[in-house]
Amino acid sequence: MDKRFIKIGLISISDRASAGIYKDQGIPSLTDWLEKALIDRFTIESILINDEIELVKKALVLFSDVKKCDLIFTTGGTGPSPRDITPEATLSISDKVMPGFGEQMRQISLNFVPTAILSRQTAVIRKKTLIVNLPGQPKSIQQTLEGLKDEHNNIIVPGIFSAIPYCLDLIGAPFIETNESIVKSFRPKKK
Repeated sequence: MDKRFIKIGLISISDRASAGIYKDQGIPSLTDWLEKALIDRFTIESILINDEIELVKKALVLFSDVKKCDLIFTTGGTGPSPRDITPEATLSISDKVMPGFGEQMRQISLNFVPTAILSRQTAVIRKKTLIVNLPGQPKSIQQTLEGLKDEHNNIIVPGIFSAIPYCLDLIGAPFIETNESIVKSFRPKKK
């Protein structure tokens, strides 16, 4: 039987980027990061859409149920402004909420900006797909995925990606390994 490689969905949610006012940075920065962080092959599905709740819900369901993505990252739309609806859309299509991801992202971001408490990032499971709402800024995306490191590159606060491979194992996604110089994945030792 051929090995199945992980399929990752990237959904960038931004009124201004989707209107062409500025260039989307979420999808390119996530793609670059994944190429550095993952050892195993993977495929990517991506889309840039505006902050419309029904559009975000449809994209999440399409990527999860039809395109069969194992992991979906969204970027943008997680703040408190009226147009920021990514968490609401994500929660509305979920089977299980994974609140620890949002808690950890805010913990990491609070080391850089006090306004991190305004962030509403979350993560959910829909069927056999893990969906994670990331911040919109490339630097913040990298920090939340990798974690907080000291000047010697030692982890002070683990990034969320260290838990993602094991979470994917638990929901039946393909096994993935990470480049430990970028982010070390954690799996419990087998007894």
